[in-house]
Amino acid sequence: MKMENGSSGFFKNAKPYLSMIALQFGYAGMNIITKVSLNRGMSHYVLVVYRHAIATAVIAPFAFFFERKKQPRITLLVFVQIFILGLLGPVIDQNFYYAGLKYTSPTFSCAMSNMLPALTFVMAVLCRMEKVDIKKVLYQAKVVGTLVTVGGAMLMTLYKGPIVEMFWSKHIHPRKSYITDTTGTTDKDWFAGCILLIIATVAWAAFFILQKVALKTYENHQLSLTSMVCFMGTLQSIVVTLVMEHKSSVWHIGFDMNLLAAAYAVHY
Repeated sequence: MKMENGSSGFFKNAKPYLSMIALQFGYAGMNIITKVSLNRGMSHYVLVVYRHAIATAVIAPFAFFFERKKQPRITLLVFVQIFILGLLGPVIDQNFYYAGLKYTSPTFSCAMSNMLPALTFVMAVLCRMEKVDIKKVLYQAKVVGTLVTVGGAMLMTLYKGPIVEMFWSKHIHPRKSYITDTTGTTDKDWFAGCILLIIATVAWAAFFILQKVALKTYENHQLSLTSMVCFMGTLQSIVVTLVMEHKSSVWHIGFDMNLLAAAYAVHY
């Protein structure tokens, strides 16, 4: 009985960490599937629209059935918060992230997104949502972690080394120049992709900060807030896509990798 209690206690304490590990695997899968879809010619603007349209259709029914009672009143301030959340998350974050992913690689995009906790911490301190007591080890670790994370991201942005060749593939593929990688992306495109990923991460961090404020109103209606943000983001993304894409053919989607990318990304 003691062993069972110990095991259950261990898994209970480890559940948040296991969830984060599973989430990282999910992000990796999303980046790979999305990269394949973008390389096949799908517009990232259209991908954002479909992604959040599917998310709205999936989440809204649950919000209606579980949170329809005592819905918070949508005031002008609440509407502005939802509007900005839709702009920061679905529109700015996702479009810049997918554009950066298109120019770089799934591995690099995942690495750059690791700046998110550091940037969120900096914004939380600037917005006075979190205090820093430099005398405590906890805050010293946060500050050092922030500097290391941002410094590492900047190093990855400013430096791109040669492609690593394995001994078994050295004589199979012709050697590439350092200027262009195996996907045909130049150093200029790679640098642009890094900047786009940084902008996306900053927008994502700002989304978390504003979401914290909005949750004060929707503390017991988180599904409702999520569905409204997704719906608002869908409308905004449609407008952006109509401005940026002028061919009706970009909206075509079938039972292929494009649909899988849009549906799979809903979970993240």
